[in-house]
Amino acid sequence: MNPADEDPPRKTHYHFSHVTTGRYLPTPGKAPGWPFAEIGHWTIDVNASSDDWIASLREWRREHLTRIGYDDANYRRPELQWAQRNFVHAQMMVEDRYFYDPVAQKYTVDRYLDDLEARYGGIDSVLIWYVYPNIGVDDRNQFDLARDLPGGLDGLRAAVADFHRRGVKVFLPTMPWDHGTREQGEADWLAVAKIVKAVGADGINGDTYNGVPRAFFDSCDALGCPVVLEPESTISAEEQLIWNVSSWGKKAPADVVPSVAKFKWLEPRHMIHYENRWGRERTNDLQYMFFNGVGYNAWENIWGIWNQFTPRNAEALRRCMLIERKFAAQMTSADWRPYAKTLQAGVFASEFPRDGVTVWNFVNRNEYALNGEQIDVPYRDGARYFDLWHGVALTPRIDGDKAVFEFALEAHGFGALLAVDAGVQIDALDAFLVQMRERAKTPLQSLSNTWHSIPQRLVAIEPTKSAASAHDGMVTIPAGDFDFLVQGIEIEGQTWAGLDVQYPWESSARRSHRRRMRIERFHIDRTPVTNAQFKKFIDATKYVPRDAHNFLRDWKDGAPQPGWGNKPVTWVSLEDARAYAAWAGKRLPREWEWQYAAQGNDGRAYPWGNDWSEAAVPKTNRGRHLVPPADVDAHPRGASPFGVLDLVGNVWQWTDEFEDEHTRAAVLRGGSSYMPQTSHWYFPQAHRLDQHGKLLLMAPGKDRSGLIGFRCAVDA
Repeated sequence: MNPADEDPPRKTHYHFSHVTTGRYLPTPGKAPGWPFAEIGHWTIDVNASSDDWIASLREWRREHLTRIGYDDANYRRPELQWAQRNFVHAQMMVEDRYFYDPVAQKYTVDRYLDDLEARYGGIDSVLIWYVYPNIGVDDRNQFDLARDLPGGLDGLRAAVADFHRRGVKVFLPTMPWDHGTREQGEADWLAVAKIVKAVGADGINGDTYNGVPRAFFDSCDALGCPVVLEPESTISAEEQLIWNVSSWGKKAPADVVPSVAKFKWLEPRHMIHYENRWGRERTNDLQYMFFNGVGYNAWENIWGIWNQFTPRNAEALRRCMLIERKFAAQMTSADWRPYAKTLQAGVFASEFPRDGVTVWNFVNRNEYALNGEQIDVPYRDGARYFDLWHGVALTPRIDGDKAVFEFALEAHGFGALLAVDAGVQIDALDAFLVQMRERAKTPLQSLSNTWHSIPQRLVAIEPTKSAASAHDGMVTIPAGDFDFLVQGIEIEGQTWAGLDVQYPWESSARRSHRRRMRIERFHIDRTPVTNAQFKKFIDATKYVPRDAHNFLRDWKDGAPQPGWGNKPVTWVSLEDARAYAAWAGKRLPREWEWQYAAQGNDGRAYPWGNDWSEAAVPKTNRGRHLVPPADVDAHPRGASPFGVLDLVGNVWQWTDEFEDEHTRAAVLRGGSSYMPQTSHWYFPQAHRLDQHGKLLLMAPGKDRSGLIGFRCAVDA
């Protein structure tokens, strides 16, 4: 029987030990073992059962902290206490064009932060993400990719300093699954600690970790750079609260009664950043966050897919965070209480008292607005009261020993009540109230909550001078009608609008593409450009790229290694390939031209037919280090119907570039011989002709790879 449905209510003892193994605590009025959502959940009378529920939960907390030998020393360390004020966090892709300008070749931290401040009030910390989804396109490991950022670790240190100048703390990532690329030669915690120290970072994000191991904490401490650890997933072992002073939270139930965050309850100073990367409508996220007095991961650039906050959600986040930042001390109160008793059905509040100042955070779970009396609290003689959400003073109705408060809550809206005891002063409270009052003039419901994918543009390729016949080493591809059918092989994103790329005939980016096309006659290189051919270009032009990091990295003393002349040139960026093509009077092929030259008109899966053939491609490399590419003409059985060679399974090949406001990416074709093991998170292969890879572009030095080459085309 649901104890909240009993009449009259009677004292009920809850046993939490076997129902609190997850992220959230069972809500009041639910018997142990009940599911988190069921028919009739709206009938629960939280007010009737919450006192007993809270009492039992406090007993459970005491017992659990004793059981794990809890020590709160790290929450008391001055160097780590910034985490308790770290309410808005953002995971940021280094490829975001607001963070790095590839034309000016400089970090633009101010532009990135200015945009966030304008749209939702800014961030307190950032996770600089430079690894997935590109890792695994060659054998560079997670630490190599940090060093391959523009300017190396010195450049990254300057970017970190720019964030610090704006009051933003910086996290760096670590991946336990990266054991298929080049061996680092030391434990992950030692390697990442050295980078943290070198760049002055403040924290470590543990990708896929259910609690970052203590070795990371201790390794950084040993180098004199104490860090805040933040696992991506919710902590799985309660003992990890001791050194993980922050964590992510995911997938809060959307029940009428909002959930209580388990680890916030165990340690109120523990900062949680709620993360729902694919969420388009974030009201439930924000209400869960506000109800618990925790933070949010304002993640919008998800592996190059732009998932921007709607105006309504952005403004809701701004206002919630204005309150939580202003009253950060209250949000971490050891005496906070969820399910403060409210007067309206479907309205829930949490009470955060500290040092003579109490804040109640309200969420309206109803689809309609609520005006009138919302809460009664014990009357405090001489106290001042304020409606924080609307920025106005309140005069309560006194009912015996109760002060009753009336204010408005929007549909699916938020509210906040402030009580200040006599004699207590709050710095700049009047200015804060003015700010909230101005913002409240625009109701959240008046703002758009419609989500749109961001439009992409296919970067133009200038035509070449027409050639009636093929140049030496080229093959003429006749005109024809062609079914261009291709799909992106991104690991995540499902069938999202905004995923993969947007061709000119499409209304948005999407994973799957199909179009009947007329292909005009053109010429294409029979093989990828070789090291010997690229050496002729270097000798003739003295070409030196502006960003020369990793340029022709496998050459020795300015020349290909002995015996490598007929192998495809690699460690060349998209810009390098275009420079070669222009010198040769050629251009890079459009993706559909590349596919037509490889596939012909019969829709075959591979250049040679519909069945995979080991004899048509180089041997697959499943080791941790690259092996030299095969010679471009070493596998004649892999020829296409037009006689084009080395299309699949040796090195990826540059084709088209796409860009939107935030991301640049190149379509790679043909796949490579390299398949790093141990994880499905590595850059996936696309050997089939109806698949392509998408490589996020940042800067030439990072974009270059030991397994990406190119071939050229000429207009006929």
